[in-house]
Amino acid sequence: MREDIPVFGDVAEAHERIRNYVHRTPVLTSSSINQIFNTSLFFKCENFQKVGAFKFRGATNAILSLSEEEKSRGVGTHSSGNHAAALCLAARMQGIPAYIVMPRTAPEIKKIAVKSYGGIITYCEPTLEAREKGMEEVVARTGCTFVPSYNHRNIICGQGTAAKELIEDTGELDVVAAPIGGGGLMSGTAISTRGLLPGARVIAVEPAGADDAYRSFLSGKIVPSINPQTIADGLLTSLGDLTFRVLKEHLDEVVTVTEESIVAAMRLLWERMKIVVEPSGAVPLAAILEKKIDAGGKRVGLILSGGNVDLSRLPFKT
Repeated sequence: MREDIPVFGDVAEAHERIRNYVHRTPVLTSSSINQIFNTSLFFKCENFQKVGAFKFRGATNAILSLSEEEKSRGVGTHSSGNHAAALCLAARMQGIPAYIVMPRTAPEIKKIAVKSYGGIITYCEPTLEAREKGMEEVVARTGCTFVPSYNHRNIICGQGTAAKELIEDTGELDVVAAPIGGGGLMSGTAISTRGLLPGARVIAVEPAGADDAYRSFLSGKIVPSINPQTIADGLLTSLGDLTFRVLKEHLDEVVTVTEESIVAAMRLLWERMKIVVEPSGAVPLAAILEKKIDAGGKRVGLILSGGNVDLSRLPFKT
């Protein structure tokens, strides 16, 4: 039986559930960037969220939605990115264990981050098959609840609270845009925007080198991501069946941007706003830069999804 897609009331319930645990991140503006593009841009700064990314919202909602008996057995996931860190911190705040299956080849900095949040790591080979098999073994051994990174009702509703806050803090917007990878953030963003601003355009942005969402949206069926190539390493995942159904119902458009534009947008945010934003988070501004979003004279909300950057590998010269 297919899971019904969430509605805005579900996001509102998630927001009430997590509000005492997550940061209500600021919405910032830049007069100089607005001048450049002849528009009014409102940046929802999830780079200031706990663990440095929006992922903490969904992870917290997923854990708080469990029964006490389920919580006692802990939670688990297979991830080498922000979701693993987010789940570990959310679990630690509830006093429950978090079991993480990670590829042996994951960057050392990510292994350290997961350990620092109390994650119990099981290493596997760097393939999806190995990650999934490893997770199955951990679930069988511990009885923990598997919490996927995006294709999950409670994850989507938690991520949708970022756009809910954005709209509450800015009022009327003509366009709301966010990055898209697996679709958890974008699905939640679309649900919140349709619930609060039904007349606004909802636009997903992804790298041209990882354009599976663009191709999926055009074809009407999920087109898996095969060998994606992009600096925006948070946007490499293919859409899930649940996220795709939400997006088909609520999304207006998917646009793609070049690597050069992503780097230029990232640098613009660093230089003009003095904030650290990762490549994935800069993708929506790249669409403004490329004029893929008609922003002239409009009020546009952009979600900066995260700020976890390896400072030793910046994509521009400082």
